[in-house]
Amino acid sequence: MFSKSKINEPGPKQAEATPTAAPAAPSTPAAPVSDYKPSAPKAKPPASLLSSDLHITGNLKTSGDIQVEGTVEGDIRAHLLTVGETATIKGEVIADDVVVNGRVVGRVRGLKVRLTATARVEGDIIHKTIAIESGAHFEGSVQRQDDPLTPGGKKAAPIAPPAAAAPAPSAAVKAATAAAKADS
Repeated sequence: MFSKSKINEPGPKQAEATPTAAPAAPSTPAAPVSDYKPSAPKAKPPASLLSSDLHITGNLKTSGDIQVEGTVEGDIRAHLLTVGETATIKGEVIADDVVVNGRVVGRVRGLKVRLTATARVEGDIIHKTIAIESGAHFEGSVQRQDDPLTPGGKKAAPIAPPAAAAPAPSAAVKAATAAAKADS
């Protein structure tokens, strides 16, 4: 009835097909024959490496990872930025994860920022979480924000004074009021 060789061959065209069995019920459509074979998900590409003899003037932007060992004069935006011990970055750094082993002159914005013992940062750090190892050199301010990646990011739960509240009476006003009540 069926031969083994026909299983691996493409199916015959509709006009050439000869019915060898009872026709299928009209409610069940025939499954299309396809050579599609599911493949494993693509692996994440390795980090882009900017070697120690490389000097870049300009901005870098990627959705991937960057490891800088050379010098960059410009802003960098990446998913993961690793600043090597021999690296110098002069500009703003924005990344989900920032690991600084070398020198950064400029603002650092990241969800996770880590300054290792060999880090030298001259500029402000805006972060969600931060770790500064003993021996790291840092000059600037540190500010926590819930969303540090956006320039006007949402600050972490500031305590605001009550809106449109009447000022509290001073001690002198309280004393005068108490004296007036005592006289009456």
